[in-house]
Amino acid sequence: MAGWFHQPVKFREELSEEKFQPARADYYAGPPGKPLRLLLQARTDFLSIWRNDDFTEKVSQIRLIGRQVILVNSPDLIRQVVVKRHENFERKSPQMRRALEFLLGDGLFISDGDTWKQRRPLVADIVHAKRVPAFGPVMERTTSELVERWNGMPDGAQVNVLHEMAGLTAEIIARSVFGNQLGDDSAAAVTEGFTSYQSLVDSINLGYFLGFDDGLPVLRTPTLRRSVKRIHRIIDKVVEDHLEGRGDHNSMVELLIRRQQRNPELKLDLVALRNEAATIFMAGHETTAATLTWAWYLLSRAKWVEKALHDEISRVCGDRVPTIDDVPQLELCKAIIEETLRLYPPVPILARQARQAEMIGDIAAERGSLVLIVPWLLHRTESLFEDPHHFRPDRFMGGRRPTPYSFIPFASGPRVCPGLHFGLTEAILCLAIIAQQFRVAVVDGHKVEPICRLTLRPKGGLPVTLHRRQRPSHDR
Repeated sequence: MAGWFHQPVKFREELSEEKFQPARADYYAGPPGKPLRLLLQARTDFLSIWRNDDFTEKVSQIRLIGRQVILVNSPDLIRQVVVKRHENFERKSPQMRRALEFLLGDGLFISDGDTWKQRRPLVADIVHAKRVPAFGPVMERTTSELVERWNGMPDGAQVNVLHEMAGLTAEIIARSVFGNQLGDDSAAAVTEGFTSYQSLVDSINLGYFLGFDDGLPVLRTPTLRRSVKRIHRIIDKVVEDHLEGRGDHNSMVELLIRRQQRNPELKLDLVALRNEAATIFMAGHETTAATLTWAWYLLSRAKWVEKALHDEISRVCGDRVPTIDDVPQLELCKAIIEETLRLYPPVPILARQARQAEMIGDIAAERGSLVLIVPWLLHRTESLFEDPHHFRPDRFMGGRRPTPYSFIPFASGPRVCPGLHFGLTEAILCLAIIAQQFRVAVVDGHKVEPICRLTLRPKGGLPVTLHRRQRPSHDR
Protein backbone atom coordinates (compact mmCIF):
# COMPACT_ATOMS: atom_id res chain seq x y z
CA MET A 1 0.00 0.00 0.00
CA ALA A 2 2.84 2.41 0.84
CA GLY A 3 4.15 2.03 -2.70
CA TRP A 4 0.83 3.25 -4.07
CA PHE A 5 1.28 6.54 -2.19
CA HIS A 6 4.95 7.00 -3.06
CA GLN A 7 5.58 5.93 -6.62
CA PRO A 8 9.30 5.75 -7.47
CA VAL A 9 10.50 8.40 -9.91
CA LYS A 10 12.76 7.38 -12.79
CA PHE A 11 15.35 9.89 -13.96
CA ARG A 12 16.98 10.10 -17.35
CA GLU A 13 20.39 11.51 -18.31
CA GLU A 14 22.17 10.95 -21.63
CA LEU A 15 25.68 12.02 -22.62
CA SER A 16 27.45 11.36 -25.91
CA GLU A 17 30.08 13.22 -27.89
CA GLU A 18 29.17 16.92 -27.60
CA LYS A 19 25.53 16.08 -26.92
CA PHE A 20 24.09 16.21 -23.42
CA GLN A 21 20.59 15.61 -22.10
CA PRO A 22 20.83 16.52 -18.42
CA ALA A 23 18.90 14.83 -15.65
CA ARG A 24 15.11 15.01 -15.73
CA ALA A 25 12.22 12.93 -14.47
CA ASP A 26 10.96 10.49 -17.07
CA TYR A 27 7.53 11.02 -18.61
CA TYR A 28 4.61 9.98 -16.42
CA ALA A 29 3.16 6.65 -17.51
CA GLY A 30 0.50 6.07 -14.87
CA PRO A 31 -3.01 5.07 -15.91
CA PRO A 32 -5.25 7.91 -17.15
CA GLY A 33 -8.38 8.90 -15.26
CA LYS A 34 -6.80 8.50 -11.82
CA PRO A 35 -6.67 12.10 -10.53
CA LEU A 36 -6.18 11.14 -6.88
CA ARG A 37 -3.19 9.01 -7.80
CA LEU A 38 -1.79 11.93 -9.82
CA LEU A 39 -2.25 14.26 -6.85
CA LEU A 40 -0.40 11.90 -4.54
CA GLN A 41 2.37 11.51 -7.12
CA ALA A 42 2.68 15.31 -7.22
CA ARG A 43 3.28 15.30 -3.46
CA THR A 44 6.25 12.98 -4.10
CA ASP A 45 7.67 14.96 -7.03
CA PHE A 46 5.84 17.65 -9.00
CA LEU A 47 8.17 17.21 -11.98
CA SER A 48 7.25 13.55 -12.46
CA ILE A 49 3.52 13.98 -13.21
CA TRP A 50 3.84 15.18 -16.81
CA ARG A 51 3.15 12.96 -19.79
CA ASN A 52 4.96 13.25 -23.11
CA ASP A 53 2.06 15.14 -24.71
CA ASP A 54 2.08 17.75 -21.92
CA PHE A 55 5.28 19.11 -23.51
CA THR A 56 3.30 20.65 -26.37
CA GLU A 57 1.72 24.05 -27.05
CA LYS A 58 -1.80 23.71 -25.73
CA VAL A 59 -4.26 24.51 -22.96
CA SER A 60 -5.88 21.62 -21.12
CA GLN A 61 -7.79 20.89 -17.93
CA ILE A 62 -8.40 18.16 -15.38
CA ARG A 63 -10.47 17.91 -12.20
CA LEU A 64 -8.86 16.98 -8.92
CA ILE A 65 -11.41 16.15 -6.21
CA GLY A 66 -13.87 18.57 -7.84
CA ARG A 67 -11.36 21.42 -8.31
CA GLN A 68 -10.65 22.62 -11.84
CA VAL A 69 -6.96 22.75 -12.76
CA ILE A 70 -6.03 24.38 -16.07
CA LEU A 71 -2.61 23.90 -17.67
CA VAL A 72 -1.59 26.77 -19.96
CA ASN A 73 1.40 25.91 -22.16
CA SER A 74 0.95 28.31 -25.09
CA PRO A 75 2.89 31.61 -25.27
CA ASP A 76 -0.15 33.53 -26.57
CA LEU A 77 -2.40 32.27 -23.78
CA ILE A 78 0.32 32.80 -21.18
CA ARG A 79 0.40 36.42 -22.32
CA GLN A 80 -3.38 36.58 -21.80
CA VAL A 81 -3.06 35.26 -18.23
CA VAL A 82 -0.03 37.24 -17.04
CA VAL A 83 -0.44 40.50 -18.99
CA LYS A 84 -3.80 41.14 -20.65
CA ARG A 85 -5.90 39.72 -17.82
CA HIS A 86 -3.33 40.15 -15.08
CA GLU A 87 -5.79 41.49 -12.49
CA ASN A 88 -7.96 38.39 -12.76
CA PHE A 89 -4.96 36.07 -12.41
CA GLU A 90 -2.57 38.06 -10.22
CA ARG A 91 -3.21 35.97 -7.13
CA LYS A 92 -0.64 33.29 -6.35
CA SER A 93 -1.94 29.79 -5.71
CA PRO A 94 -3.21 28.86 -2.23
CA GLN A 95 -0.33 26.37 -2.07
CA MET A 96 2.35 29.05 -2.57
CA ARG A 97 0.64 31.60 -0.33
CA ARG A 98 0.14 29.14 2.49
CA ALA A 99 3.59 27.61 2.08
CA LEU A 100 5.37 30.96 2.42
CA GLU A 101 3.12 33.11 4.62
CA PHE A 102 4.73 31.90 7.86
CA LEU A 103 8.16 32.89 6.53
CA LEU A 104 7.38 36.01 4.46
CA GLY A 105 4.13 37.35 5.97
CA ASP A 106 2.57 39.72 3.44
CA GLY A 107 5.83 40.13 1.50
CA LEU A 108 5.64 41.15 -2.15
CA PHE A 109 6.17 37.64 -3.55
CA ILE A 110 2.87 36.30 -2.19
CA SER A 111 0.84 39.49 -1.67
CA ASP A 112 -1.81 40.77 -4.07
CA GLY A 113 -4.43 43.52 -4.32
CA ASP A 114 -3.70 46.88 -2.69
CA THR A 115 -0.70 45.62 -0.70
CA TRP A 116 1.00 44.42 -3.87
CA LYS A 117 0.11 47.58 -5.83
CA GLN A 118 1.50 49.79 -3.06
CA ARG A 119 4.77 47.97 -2.50
CA ARG A 120 5.65 46.68 -5.96
CA PRO A 121 6.88 50.06 -7.32
CA LEU A 122 8.84 50.64 -4.12
CA VAL A 123 10.70 47.31 -4.21
CA ALA A 124 11.08 47.39 -8.00
CA ASP A 125 12.80 50.78 -7.79
CA ILE A 126 15.21 49.54 -5.15
CA VAL A 127 16.36 46.52 -7.20
CA HIS A 128 15.99 48.26 -10.57
CA ALA A 129 18.46 47.49 -13.34
CA LYS A 130 19.94 50.99 -13.08
CA ARG A 131 21.05 50.27 -9.51
CA VAL A 132 22.77 46.97 -10.36
CA PRO A 133 26.17 48.46 -11.38
CA ALA A 134 26.49 49.95 -7.91
CA PHE A 135 26.36 46.47 -6.43
CA GLY A 136 29.03 45.09 -8.83
CA PRO A 137 31.95 45.59 -6.42
CA VAL A 138 30.02 43.70 -3.71
CA MET A 139 29.49 40.75 -6.07
CA GLU A 140 33.14 40.82 -7.21
CA ARG A 141 34.61 41.08 -3.71
CA THR A 142 32.37 38.43 -2.15
CA THR A 143 32.99 35.90 -4.94
CA SER A 144 36.74 36.56 -4.80
CA GLU A 145 36.63 35.77 -1.08
CA LEU A 146 35.04 32.40 -1.86
CA VAL A 147 37.74 31.73 -4.48
CA GLU A 148 40.41 32.62 -1.92
CA ARG A 149 38.85 30.21 0.58
CA TRP A 150 38.74 27.45 -2.04
CA ASN A 151 42.39 28.14 -2.84
CA GLY A 152 43.15 27.26 0.76
CA MET A 153 41.80 23.74 0.19
CA PRO A 154 43.82 20.91 -1.37
CA ASP A 155 43.30 20.34 -5.08
CA GLY A 156 40.44 17.88 -5.60
CA ALA A 157 38.74 18.86 -2.34
CA GLN A 158 35.10 17.76 -2.14
CA VAL A 159 32.31 20.18 -1.22
CA ASN A 160 28.54 20.41 -1.59
CA VAL A 161 28.40 23.13 -4.22
CA LEU A 162 24.71 23.91 -3.51
CA HIS A 163 25.69 24.80 0.04
CA GLU A 164 28.69 26.79 -1.24
CA MET A 165 26.62 28.76 -3.76
CA ALA A 166 23.86 29.38 -1.20
CA GLY A 167 26.42 30.78 1.23
CA LEU A 168 27.93 32.95 -1.51
CA THR A 169 24.64 34.41 -2.72
CA ALA A 170 23.37 34.86 0.83
CA GLU A 171 26.45 36.94 1.61
CA ILE A 172 26.09 38.97 -1.61
CA ILE A 173 22.43 39.73 -1.00
CA ALA A 174 23.15 40.53 2.66
CA ARG A 175 25.82 43.07 1.77
CA SER A 176 23.64 44.53 -1.00
CA VAL A 177 20.28 44.53 0.78
CA PHE A 178 21.49 45.10 4.31
CA GLY A 179 24.77 46.89 3.76
CA ASN A 180 26.77 44.68 6.10
CA GLN A 181 28.34 41.26 6.22
CA LEU A 182 26.33 38.32 7.41
CA GLY A 183 29.38 36.28 8.27
CA ASP A 184 29.74 32.55 7.73
CA ASP A 185 27.62 31.54 10.72
CA SER A 186 24.63 33.75 9.88
CA ALA A 187 24.80 32.95 6.16
CA ALA A 188 24.84 29.24 7.01
CA ALA A 189 21.94 29.69 9.46
CA VAL A 190 19.77 31.35 6.81
CA THR A 191 20.75 28.83 4.13
CA GLU A 192 20.14 25.82 6.36
CA GLY A 193 16.96 27.38 7.76
CA PHE A 194 15.44 27.74 4.28
CA THR A 195 16.60 24.27 3.23
CA SER A 196 14.87 22.85 6.29
CA TYR A 197 11.78 24.97 5.66
CA GLN A 198 11.45 23.71 2.08
CA SER A 199 11.75 20.09 3.16
CA LEU A 200 9.01 20.50 5.78
CA VAL A 201 6.39 22.25 3.63
CA ASP A 202 4.05 19.97 1.69
CA SER A 203 4.12 20.31 -2.11
CA ILE A 204 0.30 20.20 -2.25
CA ASN A 205 -2.26 22.08 -0.15
CA LEU A 206 -4.92 19.39 0.12
CA GLY A 207 -7.35 21.83 1.79
CA TYR A 208 -7.68 23.75 -1.48
CA PHE A 209 -8.71 20.63 -3.38
CA LEU A 210 -11.13 19.74 -0.60
CA GLY A 211 -13.05 22.99 -1.18
CA PHE A 212 -11.25 25.72 0.80
CA ASP A 213 -10.58 28.49 -1.75
CA ASP A 214 -7.69 29.85 0.31
CA GLY A 215 -6.34 26.44 1.20
CA LEU A 216 -5.51 25.52 4.78
CA PRO A 217 -2.65 26.92 6.89
CA VAL A 218 0.56 24.93 7.00
CA LEU A 219 0.91 22.98 10.24
CA ARG A 220 3.45 24.95 12.25
CA THR A 221 5.38 22.12 13.83
CA PRO A 222 8.17 22.82 16.34
CA THR A 223 10.77 22.00 13.66
CA LEU A 224 9.18 24.42 11.19
CA ARG A 225 9.00 27.12 13.86
CA ARG A 226 12.70 26.67 14.61
CA SER A 227 13.59 27.05 10.92
CA VAL A 228 11.61 30.28 10.64
CA LYS A 229 12.97 31.62 13.93
CA ARG A 230 16.56 31.14 12.74
CA ILE A 231 15.88 33.20 9.63
CA HIS A 232 13.75 35.90 11.28
CA ARG A 233 16.22 36.42 14.12
CA ILE A 234 18.99 37.37 11.70
CA ILE A 235 16.84 39.56 9.45
CA ASP A 236 15.12 41.30 12.41
CA LYS A 237 18.47 42.25 13.89
CA VAL A 238 19.57 43.86 10.62
CA VAL A 239 16.34 45.82 10.17
CA GLU A 240 16.42 47.00 13.79
CA ASP A 241 20.03 48.17 13.34
CA HIS A 242 18.92 50.24 10.35
CA LEU A 243 15.99 51.75 12.22
CA GLU A 244 18.37 52.76 15.00
CA GLY A 245 20.75 54.46 12.59
CA ARG A 246 23.45 51.80 12.38
CA GLY A 247 22.81 50.80 8.78
CA ASP A 248 24.73 51.39 5.57
CA HIS A 249 23.22 54.43 3.81
CA ASN A 250 23.58 52.78 0.40
CA SER A 251 21.83 49.51 1.23
CA MET A 252 18.47 48.46 -0.17
CA VAL A 253 16.88 48.27 3.28
CA GLU A 254 18.07 51.79 4.08
CA LEU A 255 16.33 52.96 0.89
CA LEU A 256 13.12 51.27 2.07
CA ILE A 257 13.37 52.97 5.45
CA ARG A 258 13.98 56.42 3.96
CA ARG A 259 11.01 55.95 1.62
CA GLN A 260 8.80 55.06 4.60
CA GLN A 261 9.96 58.17 6.45
CA ARG A 262 8.96 60.33 3.48
CA ASN A 263 5.73 58.44 2.85
CA PRO A 264 4.16 57.30 6.15
CA GLU A 265 1.08 56.12 4.28
CA LEU A 266 3.11 53.12 3.11
CA LYS A 267 2.76 51.74 6.65
CA LEU A 268 6.09 49.93 6.51
CA ASP A 269 6.40 49.12 10.21
CA LEU A 270 9.06 46.78 11.55
CA VAL A 271 7.07 43.67 10.61
CA ALA A 272 6.38 44.94 7.07
CA LEU A 273 10.02 45.94 6.62
CA ARG A 274 11.08 42.52 7.83
CA ASN A 275 8.67 40.84 5.42
CA GLU A 276 9.97 42.80 2.43
CA ALA A 277 13.60 42.37 3.51
CA ALA A 278 12.99 38.63 3.96
CA THR A 279 11.30 38.42 0.56
CA ILE A 280 14.16 40.19 -1.22
CA PHE A 281 16.67 38.12 0.70
CA MET A 282 15.10 34.70 0.15
CA ALA A 283 14.19 35.31 -3.50
CA GLY A 284 17.55 36.93 -4.18
CA HIS A 285 19.80 34.29 -2.71
CA GLU A 286 17.89 31.03 -3.24
CA THR A 287 17.16 31.38 -6.95
CA THR A 288 20.69 32.45 -7.91
CA ALA A 289 22.25 29.75 -5.74
CA ALA A 290 20.14 27.09 -7.44
CA THR A 291 20.96 28.47 -10.90
CA LEU A 292 24.71 28.47 -10.25
CA THR A 293 24.53 24.95 -8.82
CA TRP A 294 22.78 23.65 -11.93
CA ALA A 295 25.28 25.51 -14.14
CA TRP A 296 28.21 23.70 -12.46
CA TYR A 297 26.46 20.38 -13.05
CA LEU A 298 25.88 21.15 -16.73
CA LEU A 299 29.45 22.35 -17.31
CA SER A 300 30.87 19.36 -15.45
CA ARG A 301 29.22 17.03 -17.96
CA ALA A 302 29.51 19.18 -21.12
CA LYS A 303 33.31 19.56 -21.21
CA TRP A 304 33.24 21.20 -24.65
CA VAL A 305 31.08 24.03 -23.33
CA GLU A 306 33.29 24.37 -20.25
CA LYS A 307 36.38 24.73 -22.46
CA ALA A 308 34.67 27.37 -24.61
CA LEU A 309 33.73 29.24 -21.43
CA HIS A 310 37.34 29.20 -20.21
CA ASP A 311 38.48 30.48 -23.61
CA GLU A 312 35.97 33.34 -23.49
CA ILE A 313 37.02 34.40 -20.00
CA SER A 314 40.68 34.39 -21.06
CA ARG A 315 39.89 36.41 -24.17
CA VAL A 316 37.77 39.01 -22.38
CA CYS A 317 39.57 39.28 -19.05
CA GLY A 318 43.08 37.99 -19.59
CA ASP A 319 44.58 37.18 -16.19
CA ARG A 320 42.66 39.80 -14.20
CA VAL A 321 39.59 39.00 -12.14
CA PRO A 322 36.34 39.54 -14.12
CA THR A 323 34.35 42.62 -13.14
CA ILE A 324 30.82 43.82 -13.73
CA ASP A 325 32.11 45.92 -16.64
CA ASP A 326 33.03 42.66 -18.43
CA VAL A 327 29.53 41.20 -18.26
CA PRO A 328 28.33 42.64 -21.64
CA GLN A 329 31.30 40.94 -23.37
CA LEU A 330 30.81 37.56 -21.66
CA GLU A 331 28.25 36.37 -24.22
CA LEU A 332 28.78 32.63 -23.72
CA CYS A 333 28.77 33.02 -19.94
CA LYS A 334 25.40 34.76 -20.16
CA ALA A 335 24.10 32.13 -22.60
CA ILE A 336 25.12 29.34 -20.19
CA ILE A 337 23.18 30.99 -17.38
CA GLU A 338 20.12 31.52 -19.61
CA GLU A 339 20.23 27.94 -20.87
CA THR A 340 20.55 26.78 -17.26
CA LEU A 341 17.46 28.84 -16.41
CA ARG A 342 15.64 27.26 -19.35
CA LEU A 343 16.44 23.69 -18.30
CA TYR A 344 16.21 24.25 -14.56
CA PRO A 345 14.00 27.28 -13.84
CA PRO A 346 14.37 28.06 -10.11
CA VAL A 347 10.58 28.26 -9.71
CA PRO A 348 9.43 25.60 -12.20
CA ILE A 349 5.70 26.04 -11.57
CA LEU A 350 3.90 29.41 -11.66
CA ALA A 351 0.40 28.89 -10.31
CA ARG A 352 -2.39 31.46 -10.23
CA GLN A 353 -5.92 31.45 -8.87
CA ALA A 354 -8.76 32.85 -11.00
CA ARG A 355 -10.67 35.60 -9.20
CA GLN A 356 -13.56 35.41 -11.68
CA ALA A 357 -14.76 33.00 -14.36
CA GLU A 358 -13.17 33.61 -17.76
CA MET A 359 -12.32 31.88 -21.04
CA ILE A 360 -8.72 30.76 -21.55
CA GLY A 361 -8.58 29.61 -25.14
CA ASP A 362 -11.48 27.23 -25.51
CA ILE A 363 -11.63 26.36 -21.80
CA ALA A 364 -14.03 28.07 -19.40
CA ALA A 365 -12.03 28.82 -16.27
CA GLU A 366 -14.19 28.77 -13.16
CA ARG A 367 -13.92 31.22 -10.29
CA GLY A 368 -11.31 29.89 -7.85
CA SER A 369 -9.80 27.49 -10.37
CA LEU A 370 -6.08 26.83 -10.39
CA VAL A 371 -4.23 28.04 -13.49
CA LEU A 372 -0.82 26.44 -13.97
CA ILE A 373 1.94 27.92 -16.09
CA VAL A 374 4.83 25.49 -15.88
CA PRO A 375 8.23 26.75 -17.11
CA TRP A 376 9.51 23.18 -16.70
CA LEU A 377 7.13 22.17 -19.52
CA LEU A 378 7.16 25.39 -21.51
CA HIS A 379 10.96 25.57 -21.73
CA ARG A 380 11.09 21.97 -22.94
CA THR A 381 8.40 22.23 -25.64
CA GLU A 382 9.88 21.11 -28.97
CA SER A 383 7.88 23.54 -31.12
CA LEU A 384 9.48 26.39 -29.15
CA PHE A 385 12.99 25.01 -28.53
CA GLU A 386 14.86 22.66 -30.84
CA ASP A 387 16.30 19.64 -28.99
CA PRO A 388 14.42 20.86 -25.92
CA HIS A 389 15.99 18.46 -23.41
CA HIS A 390 19.56 19.14 -24.59
CA PHE A 391 22.02 21.57 -23.00
CA ARG A 392 22.72 24.01 -25.86
CA PRO A 393 23.79 27.51 -24.79
CA ASP A 394 24.23 28.47 -28.44
CA ARG A 395 20.45 28.90 -28.72
CA PHE A 396 20.88 32.17 -26.76
CA MET A 397 23.84 33.48 -28.76
CA GLY A 398 24.31 35.52 -31.92
CA GLY A 399 21.30 37.71 -31.23
CA ARG A 400 18.91 34.75 -31.09
CA ARG A 401 16.06 35.15 -28.62
CA PRO A 402 13.17 32.81 -27.77
CA THR A 403 9.59 33.43 -28.84
CA PRO A 404 8.00 36.01 -26.49
CA TYR A 405 6.42 34.36 -23.41
CA SER A 406 8.13 31.03 -24.15
CA PHE A 407 11.10 31.69 -21.81
CA ILE A 408 9.92 32.93 -18.42
CA PRO A 409 12.30 31.79 -15.66
CA PHE A 410 11.56 35.02 -13.75
CA ALA A 411 7.81 34.91 -14.53
CA SER A 412 6.47 37.65 -16.82
CA GLY A 413 4.05 40.56 -17.02
CA PRO A 414 3.48 42.90 -14.05
CA ARG A 415 4.54 40.14 -11.64
CA VAL A 416 7.90 39.56 -13.31
CA CYS A 417 10.63 39.25 -10.68
CA PRO A 418 11.79 42.80 -9.88
CA GLY A 419 15.30 41.49 -9.16
CA LEU A 420 15.70 39.92 -12.62
CA HIS A 421 18.65 42.10 -13.68
CA PHE A 422 20.34 41.83 -10.29
CA GLY A 423 20.09 38.03 -10.27
CA LEU A 424 21.14 37.55 -13.89
CA THR A 425 24.16 39.85 -13.53
CA GLU A 426 25.13 38.20 -10.26
CA ALA A 427 24.98 34.69 -11.75
CA ILE A 428 27.07 35.66 -14.80
CA LEU A 429 29.70 37.42 -12.72
CA CYS A 430 29.96 34.69 -10.07
CA LEU A 431 30.26 32.01 -12.75
CA ALA A 432 33.02 33.92 -14.57
CA ILE A 433 35.08 34.69 -11.45
CA ILE A 434 34.95 31.10 -10.18
CA ALA A 435 35.38 29.41 -13.58
CA GLN A 436 38.47 31.51 -14.26
CA GLN A 437 40.27 29.69 -11.46
CA PHE A 438 38.43 26.41 -10.90
CA ARG A 439 36.95 23.47 -12.69
CA VAL A 440 34.01 22.14 -10.70
CA ALA A 441 33.42 18.41 -11.31
CA VAL A 442 30.45 16.39 -10.08
CA VAL A 443 31.69 13.49 -7.96
CA ASP A 444 32.04 10.30 -10.02
CA GLY A 445 29.03 8.03 -9.73
CA HIS A 446 26.75 10.64 -8.17
CA LYS A 447 23.24 10.44 -9.61
CA VAL A 448 21.74 13.89 -10.08
CA GLU A 449 18.00 14.08 -9.40
CA PRO A 450 16.05 17.35 -9.80
CA ILE A 451 13.44 17.80 -7.10
CA CYS A 452 10.82 20.55 -6.85
CA ARG A 453 9.69 21.76 -3.46
CA LEU A 454 9.26 25.54 -3.38
CA THR A 455 12.24 25.85 -5.70
CA LEU A 456 14.06 23.45 -8.03
CA ARG A 457 17.21 21.93 -6.54
CA PRO A 458 19.30 18.80 -7.02
CA LYS A 459 18.14 16.29 -4.41
CA GLY A 460 20.53 16.29 -1.47
CA GLY A 461 22.61 19.06 -3.01
CA LEU A 462 25.46 18.50 -5.46
CA PRO A 463 28.74 16.92 -4.28
CA VAL A 464 31.64 18.15 -6.41
CA THR A 465 35.43 18.21 -6.43
CA LEU A 466 37.36 21.45 -6.95
CA HIS A 467 40.28 21.59 -9.39
CA ARG A 468 42.47 24.67 -9.77
CA ARG A 469 43.04 25.99 -13.25
CA GLN A 470 45.32 28.99 -12.77
CA ARG A 471 45.77 31.95 -10.50
CA PRO A 472 45.58 35.45 -11.95
CA SER A 473 49.11 36.83 -12.04
CA HIS A 474 47.92 39.94 -10.21
CA ASP A 475 44.78 41.19 -8.55
CA ARG A 476 42.88 44.23 -9.69
